[in-house]
Amino acid sequence: MKWEPDEPVRLTPENVRRMLGKELQLPKYTSPIINLANRFAQATRPKVVGKVSELVKECPYKDFEGWKHWYLEKYPEAIEDATDKIMKMIDSFKEVLDNIDRDTVRKWVEDLVLVKTFIGLNVQEPILSFLASKTKLTYRLSTPEEESAGIDGFIGDFAVSVKPVTYREKERLAGELPRGDVVIYYEKDRENNITISEVEALTEKGKKFIKLLETLEL
Repeated sequence: MKWEPDEPVRLTPENVRRMLGKELQLPKYTSPIINLANRFAQATRPKVVGKVSELVKECPYKDFEGWKHWYLEKYPEAIEDATDKIMKMIDSFKEVLDNIDRDTVRKWVEDLVLVKTFIGLNVQEPILSFLASKTKLTYRLSTPEEESAGIDGFIGDFAVSVKPVTYREKERLAGELPRGDVVIYYEKDRENNITISEVEALTEKGKKFIKLLETLEL
């Protein structure tokens, strides 16, 4: 004999809290603020409260009160130590909040919406600008006509193509070759850090640019 519910029976963490009689009632926005302070303070790291995911398995008691008593005997100061660290960080938050005005918030929004979006999606201009400043040359982005011809921009009078390192494999499979005097290969990580991995000459003129780079300390 077996029983199968018409719909899956799910127990959420809140369900379990209610059954344990440990519902947490906090004012609105309190929990995410404390959580953020905890992240900065690293108050609940193993060095402060122990490796709790392992400790709960090690605990000989299977009920909550048994676990609580057992843990507090092993780490009698842990809860207070973690609380002190979080409170210290919250006090720091309060000092910062007093200095946040509309202008500060607007600058943050502008940076997120405009600057970080641009940095995340556009790599050509930062790379061209960086190498131009190092070589003491001017730079410009390509016109629509030049872009359609496979040119991303110019450093001095050198026509430049800017490609991710993954383009190498794609060009081999598709038979597409980069255009211009040089091609700059780059990588970008999740934090939008750009790494210039290689600059390859495509023409005799491009070899002059390579020689120019070889004289620099980048």
